[in-house]
Amino acid sequence: MSTFRINIVLFGIGNVGSTLIHQVLQAQDFFEKHHQIELRFPIITNSTLAFFEKEGIKNQWEANFTTSAIPYQLEDIIDYVHTQELENLIAVDATASEDIIKNYIPLIQSGFHIVAANKKANTLHFDFYEALRLHLKRFDRKFLYETNVGAGLPVVNTLRDLFEAGEKVHRIRGVFSGTLSYLFNRFGEEAVPFSSLVKEAEELGYTEPDSREDLSGNDVARKLLILARELGSKAELQEVEVESLLPPVLQTSLSLAEYKSQQQEFNQPFHIAKITQADNHVLRYVGEWDVVRDTLAVKLISVPKNSALGQLKGADNLIEIYTASYGTQPLVIQGAGAGKAVTARGVLSDILRIAKQEKEKRTRWADWAS
Repeated sequence: MSTFRINIVLFGIGNVGSTLIHQVLQAQDFFEKHHQIELRFPIITNSTLAFFEKEGIKNQWEANFTTSAIPYQLEDIIDYVHTQELENLIAVDATASEDIIKNYIPLIQSGFHIVAANKKANTLHFDFYEALRLHLKRFDRKFLYETNVGAGLPVVNTLRDLFEAGEKVHRIRGVFSGTLSYLFNRFGEEAVPFSSLVKEAEELGYTEPDSREDLSGNDVARKLLILARELGSKAELQEVEVESLLPPVLQTSLSLAEYKSQQQEFNQPFHIAKITQADNHVLRYVGEWDVVRDTLAVKLISVPKNSALGQLKGADNLIEIYTASYGTQPLVIQGAGAGKAVTARGVLSDILRIAKQEKEKRTRWADWAS
């Protein structure tokens, strides 16, 4: 059987994007041998520059990007793929930018499927969320985003499968942030000030450059909203009730340097929360959607140490899905929920899922035509 070529336009060559390229280059022989699929990157971009290579990038792509990338507009990319007659197009959004989202619909109209690690498209106003899906249906394109929640964990697809099978989901609850999982897993086991753990997490690169982005709870809120919308909710991001972990004095417009110098303000409120909870309990920062009451909340709770949430270790994520079939025992999905390697691998899995579907579709057409 001949090899089926997939052309990937990669937006974003930071941690996830560059790791994705390396994973594809390392596994290319495997894909061709086992799936008869070849993955190529004829275009890779950062926020301002694009590198064009018709035959796909090689191991020296970073040096070539540095020397040969040029400023671009979206129209340049669309014109290039059409001029070169490139088929089986997938646009991969490995950014965290809201700016690129406006390009999704023009890309779909130009024949691209979309795979996104970026969560923004699924948490914008519901009108856009709905319009995007109408265009996907109209142009027969796919939009996959398994890594939006839980990095490489099979959360989105599992929930979608349950919903499409008619399962009644009553509640979703979980630890959705690897950063906050790491902080509270250690805080529950060690007699150390919370500020010391925050500083250590910053130094290890477990947080965003400004850890207030993690501690505000907004990222958890986005992930919770994405799951709610998978089940048909029309909720907006501002409807998620978020309990920020930042003390009031740190929620002001402090500079990053001022914030870092005042992190001892974390210590008293978290010490009080820790010592006033019941025996054999630990603190966990969770997102929860009560489907029956239609409430979405991100909050700090206390759970028994011997519960699924209470036994979390490291920076793992854990999502509990309560349904009619599972009764009082939830379906639990647990594992590494952050990191460039697992996120890139999840993006790659989405790419391969689309590639296999397109290959099967082409095979059916060939059989019909013959």
